[in-house]
Amino acid sequence: MSPEALAERREAFRALHASGCFLLPNPWDAGTARYLAAQGFQALATTSSGAAWTRGLRDGAMTLDATLAHVAEIAAATALPVNVDFGDGQGAGPDEVEAACARSYAAGAAALSVEDADEADRRTLYPIEVAVARLRAARRAADAAPGRGILVGRAECVLTGHPDALAESLRRIAAYAEAGADVLYVPGITTREEIAAVVRAAAPKPVNLLVARPIGLTLAEIAALGVRRVSLGGALAGVAWGALSRAVAELKEGRFDALGARLPGAELDGLFGG
Repeated sequence: MSPEALAERREAFRALHASGCFLLPNPWDAGTARYLAAQGFQALATTSSGAAWTRGLRDGAMTLDATLAHVAEIAAATALPVNVDFGDGQGAGPDEVEAACARSYAAGAAALSVEDADEADRRTLYPIEVAVARLRAARRAADAAPGRGILVGRAECVLTGHPDALAESLRRIAAYAEAGADVLYVPGITTREEIAAVVRAAAPKPVNLLVARPIGLTLAEIAALGVRRVSLGGALAGVAWGALSRAVAELKEGRFDALGARLPGAELDGLFGG
């Protein structure tokens, strides 16, 4: 992909964050990316868990080279901007983070999400000063990318079980905004009160909300709380694996009823042959 095309995608993605609220679904391969693009979505996001599961790996077990190849695959599958789930920045220290992020932007990422949980132990948060240094390194890579890449700062306090998760998340996203994050993200929040608190703390910068399971709110209700974008993480991949699991359970019982839920091959061939 040319630098000019990448810059156009980044500019288009940045414009989506200017107002309103959009849904950012997460494909896990080229086929699901093309299917979601055909449904009219305006941007896509990768899922580290969904990508890993297709390779028979646990979330977080893909190498940097494998992750970059996946980024290139998803970015090449459609003309849509792609937000990349990039773990903790894929580096031992800030210099390595900057280099890895630069490679991801070069592979086709319009945006990178960089979290503050240690990739080697997803239950452990980096000290805030370490996380800020890593985000600043990612910011340098974003600024050097054609069209200026977008950077998402993630506070993983809820998912890591921090004893004062919301308060610590609010403290951290304020620091990440100062460090250069364009978008703030606190995965794991689900209530109106939590969401509103994060939106207030992040303002005027936009907030991403993860909806990985039903939370009792519609997209319109989430938008009314001030959220700018909603992503699904590995949820769609999990839905697909759930359907496979249920079908296999029936097959093991000697029944084939679940196969009636399949999409016709002609429909998929029509989509991918276009």
